[in-house]
Amino acid sequence: MPHATAAWLVDNTALAFEQIATFCGLHILEIQAIADDTAQTKLTGRDPIRSGELTQDEIDKGQNNPDYAIKLSRMPEQQRRTSGPRYTPVSKRQDKPDGILWVIKNHPEITDNQISKLIGTTKTTIAAIRDKSHWNYANLQPRDPVTLGLTSQREMDALVSAAAKKAGIDTSPDLGKLGEDRAALVAELQAERIAAAAAAEAAANGEEARPEPTTALERGEALFRK
Repeated sequence: MPHATAAWLVDNTALAFEQIATFCGLHILEIQAIADDTAQTKLTGRDPIRSGELTQDEIDKGQNNPDYAIKLSRMPEQQRRTSGPRYTPVSKRQDKPDGILWVIKNHPEITDNQISKLIGTTKTTIAAIRDKSHWNYANLQPRDPVTLGLTSQREMDALVSAAAKKAGIDTSPDLGKLGEDRAALVAELQAERIAAAAAAEAAANGEEARPEPTTALERGEALFRK
């Protein structure tokens, strides 16, 4: 569950976004989204220390050195499915409709039969959510079934990949777009650091801090002054 682990590291450590992204195998923009709470769903953090995948000593090394790449202590345990219907704890069964809605909205290529096996629900329930006739549809919120604990990240990734391949959907990343997003984020973070440094310098000199630059032109002028 890399996204849930990243959410925990963002909330509970002072590790750099780049360190968290590398450790969790995610893009730095995904870490930024998690930190800003702009991700599609609010993730429930997963403690990698408690699971034995990371040690506090390793986190301390990373916090003391932003260039240090924190290392996995041991691989996450793989959950093995047995034959027969998926068992879902009673406390989580009420979350199934939210998980179904999330899959329908985010992965329309996944069939009702696949959703039924993934989450452990009936095709009747899935159909009712699809056509918005579900008795509680107005109160449903699309939430990732992985973060809800209804399935594993491994199973979800495998199903999405298989469904996309069958539907002829290209899932390869757009490297050009990723590069543009990364450059934009770096420029934004650099502008924020410059603004913070300028504010600190102004405060030290007893001057009124200039407003933080918001446009590209203002950020360029701030860089020039720096």
